[in-house]
Amino acid sequence: MKKLYEKSELTFALVWIGIYCVLQSLSNSFNAIVGVENCVSAVFCIIQVVVLFSFMRQNRLLEKYGLCKPSSPARRFLYYVPLIVLASDNLWNGVAVDSSWLELACHTCLMACVGFMEEVIFRGLLFRAIAKDNVKTAVIISSITFGTGHLLNLVNGSGMGVAANLFQVVGAMAFGFLFVVLFYYSGSLLPCIIAHAAINILSAFANETGLTVKKRIVFTLIEFTIIAIYVLILTKTLPEKQDPQGQADH
Repeated sequence: MKKLYEKSELTFALVWIGIYCVLQSLSNSFNAIVGVENCVSAVFCIIQVVVLFSFMRQNRLLEKYGLCKPSSPARRFLYYVPLIVLASDNLWNGVAVDSSWLELACHTCLMACVGFMEEVIFRGLLFRAIAKDNVKTAVIISSITFGTGHLLNLVNGSGMGVAANLFQVVGAMAFGFLFVVLFYYSGSLLPCIIAHAAINILSAFANETGLTVKKRIVFTLIEFTIIAIYVLILTKTLPEKQDPQGQADH
């Protein structure tokens, strides 16, 4: 891995995105065989987290890719209150639990790891690699790639419907944009990882009953409004931007 990383950070990022997407898609078939939802997916994702984190730690790359404290105090980011509100979006239509305790445990473990992996490979590796040449391009590509990557849920056996998936893709692009802005201005992925994991974990408690297309549109517009205002505030109140190439972790 080190040779690949030293040769091309962009290729390294794309390889990891490919590995992540393929393994998580394949794991859905094994989940069905075992008979416990997300059990194999959780194991696959844990392994990826351990391997990637170990590589970054051994090569002093933790700070460069945001696995560190934010460079600015929480008050500069409004104490991340907008993130907390957004993280609750899966509960806006009510709460429902249709899974067993074992399935909830597997789901929680998987989604915590997904939050880590997706933030590190899309916001960390991919964004940093492209930002060396052009930060704006890096923001756009990171956000769009993250969003469109969710189209895999239509073909990987997740069982997600077309309408729900399209809303997921659009929402993921918006959240991807917010997360990359947070990373760029704070130098840390930790708030993004925590918020991302919380959003995914709470999806197990989402109430789909009565969740019409109209409601989905309303909820999406609310999310977009919060994200737009939050990003505007951050970009106006945090004049000093982080070095897009980052610094090595010492």
